[in-house]
Amino acid sequence: MKILVAVKRVVDYNVKVRAKADGSDVDLNNVKMSINPFCEIAVEEALRLREAGAATEVIAVSVGDNSCQEQIRMALALGADRGIQVQTEGPVEPLVVAKLLRAIVAREEPGLVILGKQSIDGDNNQTGQMLGALACMPQGTFASEVVLDGDRVKVTREVDGGLQTVALKLPAIVTTDLRLNEPRYASLPNIMKAKRKPLDVFTPEELGVEARAHLTLVKVEPPPERQAGIIVEDVEQLVEKLKDEAKVIS
Repeated sequence: MKILVAVKRVVDYNVKVRAKADGSDVDLNNVKMSINPFCEIAVEEALRLREAGAATEVIAVSVGDNSCQEQIRMALALGADRGIQVQTEGPVEPLVVAKLLRAIVAREEPGLVILGKQSIDGDNNQTGQMLGALACMPQGTFASEVVLDGDRVKVTREVDGGLQTVALKLPAIVTTDLRLNEPRYASLPNIMKAKRKPLDVFTPEELGVEARAHLTLVKVEPPPERQAGIIVEDVEQLVEKLKDEAKVIS
């Protein structure tokens, strides 16, 4: 069985993101880029399933310009067998990504597709669900545990009320939550080996998908800075502040 894993190139989570001076977008000059943390978890889970004998091949796929090959190569260094890049220019919306992934799914016919539940740049949490609808595949989102059982996959989901376990008939889609696993680190020898692993490049036209934008980015601006707090002397002063300034109590 093949496992297809989607990875996205995002600003590293340790970097403080800044808007451009004209507010047109996020400033990416000289900024460290990494695999989206939820995508790292997806790669790790796919590798664990392969190591357990439940899968024979792990394929890492990313949508973007040539710079995203860096993240595909990192997934290959972690242990993925081969990579696929869908070459696009500029920002790509979740719906377009889902359409492109559906085309890759039709081409590769994987038994399981694993994605991060969301990316830390847009926080849209849409691609996995859209892919499930477009490909007519069952999906288990927000997974904290994934167990393959014959022709089904059992997914324990993190929901508002606790945990929910669903059984999905393969092929299926799983989106990962933070508590699913702890991603491994790539060793230097594996990073060097990843350079020789196959990486195929397709265009949206070759996949029969129109990469058309449906949304327009109007403006990017940082959130307002929080004002410094004060230290109260006693409970009476605290109550007074809550009444008069915060209007929390009356």
